[in-house]
Amino acid sequence: MADPVPNLAEVLRRYWGYHEFRPKQEDIIRSLLAGHDACVVMPTGGGKSLCYQLPAVVSGKTAVVVSPLIALMQDQAAQLAQMGIPAAAINSFQNSSEQSRVMANAKRGDYRLLYLSPERLAAENTFDWLASVPVGFFAVDEAHCISEWGHEFRPEYRQLSRLRTRFPEHPIAAFTASATRQVRHDILKQLQMREPDLYIASFHRKNLSYVTHECEPRTQLNLLCRALRHYTEGSIIVYAPTIRRVEEAVEYLEENGVPAIPYHAKMEAPLRRQNQEKWMSDEVRVLVGTIAFGLGINKPSVRAVIHLSLPKSIEQYYQEAGRAGRDGRPADCVLLWQKRDHILLEYFIGKISDEAERERSWDRKRIISRFVESHGCRQRQICLHFGETPKWQRCTNCDNCGAKPEWLREKKGDEAVAAPLKQKFYVPRLGHDKPRRRDVAYADVDPALAEYLREWRRTLAREKKIPAYIILHDSVLEELCRRRPASFAELQQITGIGERKADVYGADILRALRNFGAGARATQTSSREPSPAELTLQFLNEGRSFEEIAHARARQVSTIVCTVANLIEAGLVKLDPKWVSPYAQPQIEAACDKLGLEKLKAVKDAVPPFVSYEDIRLVVAHLRAQQPRTRSA
Repeated sequence: MADPVPNLAEVLRRYWGYHEFRPKQEDIIRSLLAGHDACVVMPTGGGKSLCYQLPAVVSGKTAVVVSPLIALMQDQAAQLAQMGIPAAAINSFQNSSEQSRVMANAKRGDYRLLYLSPERLAAENTFDWLASVPVGFFAVDEAHCISEWGHEFRPEYRQLSRLRTRFPEHPIAAFTASATRQVRHDILKQLQMREPDLYIASFHRKNLSYVTHECEPRTQLNLLCRALRHYTEGSIIVYAPTIRRVEEAVEYLEENGVPAIPYHAKMEAPLRRQNQEKWMSDEVRVLVGTIAFGLGINKPSVRAVIHLSLPKSIEQYYQEAGRAGRDGRPADCVLLWQKRDHILLEYFIGKISDEAERERSWDRKRIISRFVESHGCRQRQICLHFGETPKWQRCTNCDNCGAKPEWLREKKGDEAVAAPLKQKFYVPRLGHDKPRRRDVAYADVDPALAEYLREWRRTLAREKKIPAYIILHDSVLEELCRRRPASFAELQQITGIGERKADVYGADILRALRNFGAGARATQTSSREPSPAELTLQFLNEGRSFEEIAHARARQVSTIVCTVANLIEAGLVKLDPKWVSPYAQPQIEAACDKLGLEKLKAVKDAVPPFVSYEDIRLVVAHLRAQQPRTRSA
């Protein structure tokens, strides 16, 4: 079949503002335009989305994209709209009239891309409706979810096998960032692909430095805080294993002068969205989340991804850590693990009812355990796990190959324990330490101009009620800072600004650059917000209950209890007996007389079941405040 659109580079420039394809992208696009099935395994940040978006644009038909997350579908549709590409999503957040409108528009062929969840695809009558839509091809995103051997198997993905049965003439393309050879074979089988074109990119991310470090529970957050002070550019993702640990980490960082925001499933959806947008628009550089955060996040300037526990698999770790350094600049992937992480993983594995899946989970745990404890090259271990055999033995860019970050090489490592709470209500904010490293391209960026453009972008995003990164990516702002275009012609030479974005935002961008040249600067906010402990103390003094404080601060009650316990231990507030369950305090004090004040689990095992961990934390904090000299240094 003849190539219908030989000049794909012109389409790339016009809509996306890019002047060249990344490796393999053009070949994948031509495969889909030629009507072939395709299986694409490409690392996070490799540009998978463009591989099905661009052929949809030039084909004149509708590409149906199966995607697992509503937020991801909405964001991609919004980004495409900003580029002048008609796109829509159908999801459970829409009312019936909105869904009917999109379905009617799709029948008319109004959209180049249409996003559906696998659950929606499996719904009654969906296939009948799709038969009336001018579909060009199907794209299955996060395709590893279709395989029982994958680390994120989702049963609803198995329904996708019906695509071939109901639409035998339509090409199917599968996309994933983290599929082993076994999972790849399963994807081909489940989707019933016919002589598919296979595109397997290298799993070697040369700009990423993998580091693992075993640490103690009492000092892990201290080490995290010290690490974050070294990353003075870009953004940071911190992954915590539980909701409670997310909030503990955020509280600790805030108390130590490192602004951070949480992200987890028990937060209300608007607050989750707000926190994500704050992080995406650089209002806050550090986001601490559970694994619920990150899928589909397209932020190029993440300088570090830090895990606070063992992931359940190499695939999960590779996918999450791979959100660092998507701009191609150096970035760190740090895994701060503890011995007790093994117990948590084993606990969750034990709750799996399906025997075969439980055994697969044990296999994944054994592999990730070997990975963190190994002395071999970590980049090579990852490549081998995914079926790639590098010709080299050492990457020179992981801790086992000698590339350990400066903050981890500092004297005394993570043996230093944080100072008492009363000494650390406020310290200088993140970003005032000496930079760990800078590369030449970023060194040309005027930080004052960068902040001015970020503020302009935030203001515009609030006016339009869209995430800031949908307007312009961080990498585009950096290039604007370096090149400072003075005309529309120069503006269209900026990578990432296509014709539509130049039309919509060009005048505003050029005006902002002129204003900066005339002396305008970003608004300086000199007032300091109260720390978490200060806020909690204020609410306690107002007579509010723990539940009321948790609601006011958008935190879990257990997090408020931990903060109050720290205040008690620091001597800033007295233990109120009504905070503890009736009859619990004497039981806890008796157990502490025998067992000491260090190991809360030992105390919990020694008291009656009605005594909670929250009770123990508060009473132990009270006892420690009375005997400060018995505490370990």
